[in-house]
Amino acid sequence: MDNMNISYKLPKRILTPTGGFLKEYTHSLNPYVGCSFACSYCYVRQSPIGLFRNQEWGTWVDVKQEVKEKIKTEIHNFKKRGKEVTIFMSSSTDPYQPIEYQEKITRSLLEGMVATPPDFLFIQTRSPIITRDIDLLVQLKDRLRISMTVETDNESVRKRFSPKTPPIAARLKAIRKLREHHLPVQVAIAPILPFSERFPETISQLVNRIVVDDFFTGDGSNGKRTERLNIKSLYEEDQLANWYGENAHLFAIEQLKNSFSPEQIFISKEGFLPF
Repeated sequence: MDNMNISYKLPKRILTPTGGFLKEYTHSLNPYVGCSFACSYCYVRQSPIGLFRNQEWGTWVDVKQEVKEKIKTEIHNFKKRGKEVTIFMSSSTDPYQPIEYQEKITRSLLEGMVATPPDFLFIQTRSPIITRDIDLLVQLKDRLRISMTVETDNESVRKRFSPKTPPIAARLKAIRKLREHHLPVQVAIAPILPFSERFPETISQLVNRIVVDDFFTGDGSNGKRTERLNIKSLYEEDQLANWYGENAHLFAIEQLKNSFSPEQIFISKEGFLPF
């Protein structure tokens, strides 16, 4: 976390009502504001959070404090009024980015949710740190789905697009460990980056559910945010035809069909829905 600008905040509330892409959930939950993974393609770069901070995305993180009792109270109050609580964690940060090692904000939230469970919790991450919390996750597994992002099996591609993110091998090892504890895990190829012919077979040995998402369906603006980020320039010339554009997900799905049945493959939003 060297050279990171870390701030500590006391939020008035921890759950945020949803809309748009996540409207099937009642709330989103972001343990942090900002994300040190700093993925080049992250749509949050072009959102108000990313644009109006006057700091480069990936160089700052706000840590939310006193969250355990807050999440318990908020879930309890909704339940008391007969309201369903379905939570997407997280929509604009990674709940297991490196600072979670020391701050344990996500772990505190899970402790609160074990005590006062939501109806459903979806965890989206690309970090092996999640395996630290298996003791809590198993207590929520009947109302939980974990989605591990694995955009490619090519390390050179990962380093080109998101050099600060965990290596692919570490993510696959984490998935294996989560599955050993019978936790519900899917792989999210989101966004789709160039991968090898071996990739579908590799992940089919780990999970039986996969979601594919490209820049044009997954950035919340039909690809406009991605175009402003000039992500196209990161692709090598021979990769553009198949891996970049509105039909990239169709090309990826054709590769995946060799190892997954059609009912195991989900496209964009349908793969992120609550039970």
